[in-house]
Parts: sequence; structure tokens; C-alpha cells
Amino acid sequence: MTTTLSTRQHSARPARPNLTVDIARCEREILGAQKLRYRVFAGELGAKLPTRTPGVDHDIYDPYCDHLVVRDENSGEIVGTYRILSPENARRIGGYYTENEFDLTRLQHLKPRMVEIGRSCVHPDFRTGATITLLWAGLAKYMHEHGHDYLIGCASISMADGGHAAASLYRKLGEHMSPLEYRVFPRCPLPLAALDNDQHAELPPLVKGYLRAGAYVCGDPAWDPDFNTADLPILLPMSRIGQRYAKHFLGK
Repeated sequence: MTTTLSTRQHSARPARPNLTVDIARCEREILGAQKLRYRVFAGELGAKLPTRTPGVDHDIYDPYCDHLVVRDENSGEIVGTYRILSPENARRIGGYYTENEFDLTRLQHLKPRMVEIGRSCVHPDFRTGATITLLWAGLAKYMHEHGHDYLIGCASISMADGGHAAASLYRKLGEHMSPLEYRVFPRCPLPLAALDNDQHAELPPLVKGYLRAGAYVCGDPAWDPDFNTADLPILLPMSRIGQRYAKHFLGK
């Protein structure tokens, strides 16, 4: 399941990158993804990541997950990643990471067909549309090849301003709210009533991409104190992906 795309990038790196996407094939590639996660989440965003190995983001879910990675074949460097937890492995570990933040009771009937995605990040020198496109293409192929019907995860909005931007963005997402039967409930709710929800704020590119693809927002945001983010519960039924997206990512 390898997709290849060559692209120009805008940093001072000497070679034009040759990017490919695939599921990590060995422990070395998984470690490269975990180091990239630590660099982005702890180094750039200031997340508090408990880890036994300095510079490596690793938790109890990692051994049960597939790790989608974008590689620069010129250097062998891992420059983008997504963590994928299949329904089978979610049962093995006892649930989804998302269940630490949300009560998913109303989604119980979807669990046999529901894949969780998370820990998405891209190396700062490779934050281009090409890298994001490869990650999306890899996810789409994973879902198609394994016959899964739903993607779930948390889409994060920074709370560097105390949460006002997150509250303002959430107020504008009414048209993307899920049907009531898909609603989930935050365990540590963002205190929306105490925040200014009328600020101008731009949706993060990842959140915007989910919504354009047809994802639902399934309820109020949760506050993640370790990452200092407001997390939106996102559910993407594959049946809702529009023809343009299906053609782009799956060739259909």
C-alpha cells in the first residue's frame, strides 16, 4: 500500500524530496514516527508527554496500532505520520484512546467497523499540501483495503489563548453536527459558557480537511490538559466521502 509523490518543498534542504506513504514496516520506522511526534507535540506545542525514553512519544496504545508514515526516500527520514487503531486491536487493548476524552456509548454499535486515527503530525520542513495529501491517501487506502466503514478521532484546536478561539470555532460548526444518535459527551468539557465565543478564528487545516471530506462533529469539545488543546470528536462515515475526494484518494 505504497503511494509515491515527488514535490518541491519550501525549506533550504538541498535535495528535492521524494515522498512515499505506507504502513511502517519495521521498529525503526515506528521509532522515527514516535520521535517526530515528540518533536512536534512536546517541542513545538509544549505538550506534557510522559515517556520512558527521552525524545520519544510512546504510550500503551502504540504496540496495538498501525503507524502510517510519510518518508522522504532521499534521506530515509520520517516526515509525517498518523496512528491507526483497528477495531480488532481496540478490543484487544480494551477500547479507543478517544474514550479517555469522550463517552462513546452511542457509538457502541459502530465499533466493529470503526477505526480510530490520531497523533497526526508533519515535520515543519514538509508542511505542504503534498504531504497532507499523501497521509489522506494512505488513510483512505487503509480503510478501503480492510473494509472498515467509520473513522473516529479527536481534532485538536490550540488553547494558547485560553480557549476563546476554540469556543468561537465550535459555535460556527452547527451545519457539521452529527445526528443525535451519534452524539458523544466530553469527560472534561471545555467551559464554553465562560469563554468568548464571538472571536474571529481560522479552522486548523486538519479540522477543515475532515469537515470538507464529510466528517461529523459529534458533540461539545473536551479539554485535553496534557496537550492544552480543545478536542472535537470527529466521526467520518466512509459513505459520506464525496465523489471528488473518492476520486482523488482512491481513484474512484
